[in-house]
Amino acid sequence: MTGDDNAPAATAGPWDCRLHIVTGKGGTGKTTIAGALAVALATGGRRVLLTEVEGRQQIAQLFDTPPLPYRERKVASAPGGGEVFALAIDADEALLEYLEMFYNLRRAGRALGRIGAVDFATTVAPGVRDVLLTGKVKEAVNRPDGTRPSGLAYDAVVLDAPPTGRIARFLNVTAEVAGLARMGPIRAQADSVMAVLAPERAAVHLVTLLEEMPVQETVDGIRELREVGLPVGAVVVNMVRSPLLAPGDLDLARRGQLDREELATGIKETGIEPTEELISNLAWEAAQHAERVALETAQRAEIAALGRPVYEVPLLADGVDLGSLYRFAEMLRAQRMVA
Repeated sequence: MTGDDNAPAATAGPWDCRLHIVTGKGGTGKTTIAGALAVALATGGRRVLLTEVEGRQQIAQLFDTPPLPYRERKVASAPGGGEVFALAIDADEALLEYLEMFYNLRRAGRALGRIGAVDFATTVAPGVRDVLLTGKVKEAVNRPDGTRPSGLAYDAVVLDAPPTGRIARFLNVTAEVAGLARMGPIRAQADSVMAVLAPERAAVHLVTLLEEMPVQETVDGIRELREVGLPVGAVVVNMVRSPLLAPGDLDLARRGQLDREELATGIKETGIEPTEELISNLAWEAAQHAERVALETAQRAEIAALGRPVYEVPLLADGVDLGSLYRFAEMLRAQRMVA
């Protein structure tokens, strides 16, 4: 996939679940991976919903579409006739739906919103906001549709979730509302969310880079998920770079022992005069690259020790665009992250 012979192979078959939750440290590209995963899941004629809950409209940016309203909208077609829909879940709108569903109070809810009561309630009891957000995801996972062969509106739902530092608390909604509501609609909603998060129905995938801080946050995130009994899925390593030197040359470069005559010959072959300064600079660059490869090798070992399937997508020099998203989706399918 990446041109790196040292890349670890996936250790499990496709993730056959209804809900795929994608998290990762900020800057690791979790929204990109969530989008690629949605396209991969939709390939072959399936219908997939991609959701976000952080109010940043990153899905719209990723698929180069106008900002998403609070309703599901098709954002992409997948190979084989599949469809990707998207939804930006808003806690206030979800609360209005909740009030209408359980209390027939949608109009009153809008009045509460105008006077700031919604913000007040979710500030006093922040767990309620998470219940509202995850509750909407749960509804999409379970929504029936008798016109489709599966009997469900979507074959899979992908959630672009909050970062790893908050993911366990965000998903563990029953614990979050335990002291607030021991019974009634709010507690029932939290319990129904946790039912959707059963291991046979959901998986939390973590996105990382081959860098110390993202890998450590991945390690911590998996530990926290396991502590609260949430289903840990795969680790997706994003922005992978292939070594530019052979293993033996990498070792020489790290020790500052590259053959300077060979460097000079290589420079000459490009049509450039190999000055001493240029040779020294090139040797320094090679040493820096070798150090980076050594760091990434160490981080790969940390990831492998987690005992989870690992998938990789490469760093793209020109950045990620819509075409890249389809390329990543094909890579995830080729690595058997999805069928």
